[in-house]
Amino acid sequence: MGSVTKTFTVTAVLQLVDRGEVGLDDPISRYVTGVPGGDTITVRQLADMRSGLFDYTRDEKFLAGLRADPHRAYTPRQVLDVAFAHPPGFAPGAKWDYSNTNTILLGLLVEKVSGQRLGDFLRDRVFAPLRLTDTSLATDGTMPDPHAHGYSDFTPDGAVADATGWDPSWGWAAGSVVSDLDDLRAWVPALADGRLLTAKTQAERLRTLPTGFPGISYGLGILDTNGWLGHNGEIPGYESIAAQLPAENASLVVLVNSDVDHDGKNLSSIIGNTVTSIVTPEHAWPAPVPTEPE
Repeated sequence: MGSVTKTFTVTAVLQLVDRGEVGLDDPISRYVTGVPGGDTITVRQLADMRSGLFDYTRDEKFLAGLRADPHRAYTPRQVLDVAFAHPPGFAPGAKWDYSNTNTILLGLLVEKVSGQRLGDFLRDRVFAPLRLTDTSLATDGTMPDPHAHGYSDFTPDGAVADATGWDPSWGWAAGSVVSDLDDLRAWVPALADGRLLTAKTQAERLRTLPTGFPGISYGLGILDTNGWLGHNGEIPGYESIAAQLPAENASLVVLVNSDVDHDGKNLSSIIGNTVTSIVTPEHAWPAPVPTEPE
């Protein structure tokens, strides 16, 4: 699912908030050691992408390594080492900047506080209560059957390859959940109405702030784009959108078994924009913009 995973991981964190075991304004250093500036970065700032921590997926050496050996397994600490080799981009809370590093740290927080592996906590506390029987946190490149093969040009020479068995561990809490259309269709209403959380905590989650992108604001592991509440995701071989439009009681789930752009544009966003422009024209999913010169 790529970054749709963040909706699940942050839900786990917010459940710990509801249990009184974590405070949104606690410093991350209370739960995870070795974070640069961890005494001043809060759990909230990690969840709403305002920590200032460098996103390890922007490190060119790291990306080159992924392209060269997509089957390599990574630990959370290994990807954090990549991130922490770079200085923070700004003071915590100063602005919004999307960083997968934030959600990796939140996954470690869940494990520290709960005493469970993240995948087990998600299974017991998020997936099972909603009967998401085909949803799991991947631990390696093995895909459950049946599955769609995914195709990617994230290769050393840009050639398209079958990415189905590539190891997603580098994405972990930020990107390695596996799911299907039916489970995501059940997930997005629950995400938007907060049925796994208290009303107070759900209100905190949905207190979205500007991102700097027109019409898009971001809360705690959730975006609001033109009224749609949810997330999009991309990982080599796959793209996804999972969102709910409370104003129309509508769910949007888009799954694409390729992350190869079309005319420089993201495929899932093309589909999401096309469908919503017809079905919910007053609440269209944003049109994709080229990721490279056409």
